[in-house]
Amino acid sequence: MPAGIMIPATHMPSMMGRNGNVAAYGSSSGLSLGQPNMMDGQLHPLDMTQNTSESEIARLREDDFDSKSGSENHEGASGDDQDPNQRPKKKRYHRHTQHQIQEMEAFFKECPHPDDKQRKELSRELGLEPLQVKFWFQNKRTQMKTQHERHENTQLRSENEKLRTENLRYREALSNASCPNCGGPTAIGEMSFDEHHLRLENARLREEIDRISAIAAKYVGKPVVNYPLIPQVPTRPLDLGVGNFGAQPGLGGELFGASDLLRSINGPTEADKPMIIELAVAAMEELFRMAQMGEPLWLPSLDGTTTELSEDEYIRSFPRGIGPKPPGFKCEASRETAVVIMNHISLVEILMDVNQWSTVFSGIVSRAMTLEVLSTGVAGNYNGAFQVMTAEFQVPSPLVPTRESYFVRYCKQHADGTWAVVDVSLDNLRPSPVVRCRRRPSGCLIQEMPNGYSKVTWVEHVEVDDRGVHNIYKQLVNSGLAFGAKRWVATLDRQCERLASAMATNIPTVITSQEGRKSMLKLAERMVISFCAGVSASTAHTWTTLSGSGADDVRVMTRKSVDDPGRPPGIVLSAATSFWLPVPPKRVFDFLRDENSRSEWDILSNGGVVQEMAHIANGQDTGNCVSLLRVNSANSSQSNMLILQESCTDSTASFVIYAPVDVVAMNMVLNGGDPDYVALLPSGFAILPDGTTAHGGVIGEVGSGGSLLTVAFQILVDSVPTAKLSLGSVATVNNLIACTVDRIKAAVSCENA
Repeated sequence: MPAGIMIPATHMPSMMGRNGNVAAYGSSSGLSLGQPNMMDGQLHPLDMTQNTSESEIARLREDDFDSKSGSENHEGASGDDQDPNQRPKKKRYHRHTQHQIQEMEAFFKECPHPDDKQRKELSRELGLEPLQVKFWFQNKRTQMKTQHERHENTQLRSENEKLRTENLRYREALSNASCPNCGGPTAIGEMSFDEHHLRLENARLREEIDRISAIAAKYVGKPVVNYPLIPQVPTRPLDLGVGNFGAQPGLGGELFGASDLLRSINGPTEADKPMIIELAVAAMEELFRMAQMGEPLWLPSLDGTTTELSEDEYIRSFPRGIGPKPPGFKCEASRETAVVIMNHISLVEILMDVNQWSTVFSGIVSRAMTLEVLSTGVAGNYNGAFQVMTAEFQVPSPLVPTRESYFVRYCKQHADGTWAVVDVSLDNLRPSPVVRCRRRPSGCLIQEMPNGYSKVTWVEHVEVDDRGVHNIYKQLVNSGLAFGAKRWVATLDRQCERLASAMATNIPTVITSQEGRKSMLKLAERMVISFCAGVSASTAHTWTTLSGSGADDVRVMTRKSVDDPGRPPGIVLSAATSFWLPVPPKRVFDFLRDENSRSEWDILSNGGVVQEMAHIANGQDTGNCVSLLRVNSANSSQSNMLILQESCTDSTASFVIYAPVDVVAMNMVLNGGDPDYVALLPSGFAILPDGTTAHGGVIGEVGSGGSLLTVAFQILVDSVPTAKLSLGSVATVNNLIACTVDRIKAAVSCENA
């Protein structure tokens, strides 16, 4: 350490060396305490006070110093001045005073490894030689190391005795084993092939549990012990149904004005952590088998395009787990495979980072939070990482209740190089009055492919109470396109294309600045996240129905925006409605994203001509792009209005999201400025298939059924956050969204005719 710097004990790294070597007291002067190999194997000073009383420490210190460093304090001539025939004088030892001992003890607690300058200052203050101080600190560190090793040996002896006792108990049980068929004694060598195979499998799983438990031992807070396999226990429901997950970057901050009750959710107790680890390890094994097995576990659908899970075969194959299906719940299971343009390491990082995961899957994950990290993994990656999480899964419509889940996420790299990330619910560990969704082992397998691609196999397996789903969305939810594996994989594929496009430098665009292009894409990403987080039936929202009793009801809610640079301050009124259209989703998407047809539905453009100023493609489909539009209105007061728009589509959902932006702020973004300070109030459309064809069909197919369209607006009704909301403002927004819906219905119906 540099001379003159004292490091407090609370910031000192662990001083117990790997090899336990200690430099000799008479070692060469070429080694100093500043060198890393001088005194590697020393004990942290905090351990000293736990194992040895102060009186015993003082006695051991004095004895050690008298015997080992006293020779440095003798009087007499040096070796050069002595007569070789003269007998050497008897060495006179020096015993430190109580004051000297107390001062060095206090200094040792702050800095066990003083440098030359610190030793000289200490020796001058105490009236000692620098070598005396040096040897005292050496002896003190050695003393601490010896005491620590003695304590470790005692613990190891105790553990060894426990293992010996357990071994004897197992031997006795084996000697008294009886044959299940005849009741007579049996020999170990008589076990069947199946039993032998099961024993080997059990031993392998036990080794896996021991390894993972060892990784997480420091988080458990006590020695990790072997636990029996988790029995099937009655389900104790979990309800995370109120509040806000808090302001997380890119996600929770969008839910301004919502309750913060979910902040009070605590992580798992210390007693639950070993059980959580075992449950996650068993879930990983189940996921791996679910992703690879075929018939009879997975049966082909009637049209042969997908596979369906056989519940009876699943129960036979996986009898253990999180318990039986609760009464009234429905099983949803699906599996999907795709090749995506992203390397396997980046995919694992996205899945294990809650902020990245929430951003990439913003259309599915409305809120998410990591409650506790039980293990960060080993070898500098996420292999062996455990995280206890909460999340809320959504369909972009206020007519479909969100699904809340409390689960553990576990990441593992298998022997063949395949990475796997699995989730499994922890509802049994947390009592709650209501639970509406349980995640059985769900997740994905990621295999490395050439040229930076990855093969992803996704399994979604949940048990859910879906009685709150509106009738027009029931067929979509039942088809698996709303929450199933196909939607997760399609979203991941589209987002991987978007990320690849954002990093590419050879895509033609009118924006010449690479920094400006990235800033514009970042601003559009925030706009999409904000829209998706505010359009669903999340428990963080309180929707109020304005009129009617059918599916065309307009739902509104108010939120206050204060001290948020990404939003204009004041009272924001959000309005949303969902309805069915007898038009394929592809046609609805193309109509809404086309700037040439915008005047047919956009009332706020006042019939002005809409011109595309900039265009950034972010996917293979031409509909996946970010655009900057200008409205050339006859009204001079709106001549400075620009519209930022992102349109995106995949086989399960499409979005057209836009927001008015200030010209000055947009010029700053195009020049590479920070987009986080641009105020946005996004509005737009979510277009989903209605699920009438087998498993929803494909959005791009003509005649693939009707569409479910959600229209959502956000309007600043008052720039003063403390102002009262007037009924006139609500009526205006209600009329605005109703007129927009009527215009869209009329336009697409004429086009379809």
